[in-house]
Parts: sequence; structure tokens; C-alpha cells
Amino acid sequence: MSTNQPSLTTAWLKVFAGTGVNLCLGVLYTWSVFAAALRSQLGWSATESQFPYTLACLIFAASMIPGGRLVDKIGPRWVVTVGALFVGAGMYISGASVTLTSITIGFGLFVGIAMGLGYAAPTPAAVKWFQPHKRGLIAGLVVAGFGGASIYTAPLTNYLLTTYGVKGTFFYLGSLFFIVMILLAQYLSVPPAGYIPYGGPPPKSNGSTPVASKKDYSPAEMVKTPQFYLLWLMFLFGASAGLMIIGHLATISNVQGGITWGFVLVAVLAIANAGGRIFFGWLSDKLGRSKTMFVVFAIQAINMFLFATYTSGATLLIGSVLTGAAYGACLSLFPSAVFDYFGLKNGGLNYSFVFTAWGVAALIGPIIAGRALDLTQSYQGGYTISAILMIVAAILALITKAPKPLEMPMDNRVTG
Repeated sequence: MSTNQPSLTTAWLKVFAGTGVNLCLGVLYTWSVFAAALRSQLGWSATESQFPYTLACLIFAASMIPGGRLVDKIGPRWVVTVGALFVGAGMYISGASVTLTSITIGFGLFVGIAMGLGYAAPTPAAVKWFQPHKRGLIAGLVVAGFGGASIYTAPLTNYLLTTYGVKGTFFYLGSLFFIVMILLAQYLSVPPAGYIPYGGPPPKSNGSTPVASKKDYSPAEMVKTPQFYLLWLMFLFGASAGLMIIGHLATISNVQGGITWGFVLVAVLAIANAGGRIFFGWLSDKLGRSKTMFVVFAIQAINMFLFATYTSGATLLIGSVLTGAAYGACLSLFPSAVFDYFGLKNGGLNYSFVFTAWGVAALIGPIIAGRALDLTQSYQGGYTISAILMIVAAILALITKAPKPLEMPMDNRVTG
């Protein structure tokens, strides 16, 4: 063992520090609580209340690319530190005048940048401390923080809004997230030279067990492979289904079931979202990335076809759990697949390119559902479109395999 070998405790500390960072940034999934207050306390329209959220999603996805590049160049500690500065500044700007402009700029732009930087850093850093056959579990644990954040941020935000109003809520949450992210950033780092990843020897290969790529692809090389486009499309379809339900669940529960406690379903979905990231990440270490993706997409396809029939609290609860788990699975399966297929050296930047699919999904999924409701007074059309896209994703999962040497870009093949 290398003399530079840190302890296993140190390795796990990196994982849970990353989870903590994401527990701050996951406030994005609590926006519906903010939106309700902006309408009731400040008189915003429903459309206006979605401007900061929509911009934050787009900036989040776009910022992942420079965030991933910075992680690979200067390391995760500094990237998360910068992200903390942006989240603090963004929440302060939002609360300074609580106008449509200030909140759109503060939350939509600044906090969106913080999410892109902060989310890009912990996962590629954490997985480097463990063997390839542990990547799914480790990635799932780190990103579970983002998915499960609304379990605590939703009630906390609701309490702050009731007690201190919109302005005070932005100030208090901004201060909390800034301090916690600054502290946790100090524990994030990549392993030293000569480090032997923890996790023990890999299990005997069954033909599906994830295997680390023997080549570290640059982004330019990665985008020349068909696997990049297959992963991008599957991520787009998988994320759009989850984001569609996440963005409309409170309304869906009222329209289909006459339920006024939709916020409970939102919290349940958040728990399933976090759990799905961990469970399916772990399962993919055993079953393989592509096979696990197929299972997830098949479950979500069936769920989407049936969602219009969920007209009671019990069935809507089941639908919320399945949606959250399948959506959360995407957030651990796809970074793991990118690291397996294209290597870890440029993992942060490479995954950020694939993650742009999530940004597009944030527009497609909720908009499809909204248009279906506006035109037909039902979500049925949105569910059907989503179910068809999930079937396509399941088919793509069956044909997606890790790049082989002959599939490397032409300018990287040995000639002579």
C-alpha cells in the first residue's frame, strides 16, 4: 500500500461532504413553496412565479460545463467554494428588493450558477476514492443529497416564509447555505498520487459488471462516439418524465384526486428521489449500467401510461414513489456510466456535457404537461408522450454498450 494512502474514513468523508453540499443546492426542488408565497404575499402571477425557477434550471445545466472543466483543472474544493459565494450572493440579491427582476437575477442566474458549479464538483471527486465496481453506490450517495434536500428545505422554507416573509427567508437560507458549503468544501479533494482506491477486488465478471475504461477520453473525443449521443438521449427522456411530474404534482393531485395535501406527495417523491439514486446506483454495480437503465425506463414507462388512472390518495402516492425513484436513478446511473465509458481524468467535464440533457428536459417535460392541461383540461396527453419516450429510452438502453477500442476516434487509433 502506498505511503500516501489516506484512511478509509477519509475516503468516506469526501462522499458525505459531497452529499452535504448537494443538500444545500437541492433547494431548487423546493421552489414550489417559494412560488406559492410569491403569489400570495407579493401578488405575482403563476407564470411570473416560474421565471426564476426556469432560468435557474437552464443556468444550472449550462454552468455544469465550466464547472466540470474547473473541477478537472483546480479541484473540487475551490469550485464548491466559488459556488458558495454565488449562492450567498444570489439569495441576498433575491431578498434585497424581492422584485421579479431581483429574484430572477438572484435565484435564477446566481443561484443557478452556484448549482452548476457545486453539483459538478462532488461526484467526480468522490468516485475517485473508490474502485470502479463501487461507483454506482458512491455516485448515488452523493447525488441523493440534491434529490432529498426538499425533505428538510420544504418545511424549513415554509416556516421561514410564514415567520419572516419572502425577504427574510432568502436572507436566512442564503446565510445557511453559504456557511455550510464553505465548511464542507474544505473536505473535498481528489486522492493523492499513488493512491489505491478502496472497495476491494472487483467481483467475478458476469459480463455486466461495470469495468473502468482503459482510456481517458477528452470531451472532443467523447462527442465523436455514438455512446455519448445515446446517453444524452436516454438522460433527456428519463429526466423529462420525472421533471414533468415534479413540476405539476400538487396540481395533478388536485385535478385527478381532489386532494389538497399535494405537498405531502411532493415530500414523498423527494424521499423516493433520494432513495432511487442510492438503490439503483447500487443495483447498477451488480447488474450493469445498461441493464439497470432498461429496468428503470420500463418501470417509468408503465407508470406514465397508468398515471391518468391515479385518482385516489393511495394510487397517487404509488405513482409519486415510482416517479421519484426512477427519476432519481437517472442522476446516479448516468454519471456512473460516463465515468465507466470515458474514464475519470476528464470525468467532471465529460459528465457536464451529458448533463446538458437535463437542462433541455427541464423545459420539455413540464411544458408538455402544461400544454396538455391547457388544451384538454387533462394531463393524459403529457403522460402518453412521456410514456412513449420512456419506451424509446428502454430500447436505447438495450443497445448501448461501453466503447470498444475500435470505436475510438480515428485520430486516436494506432496506424502503421
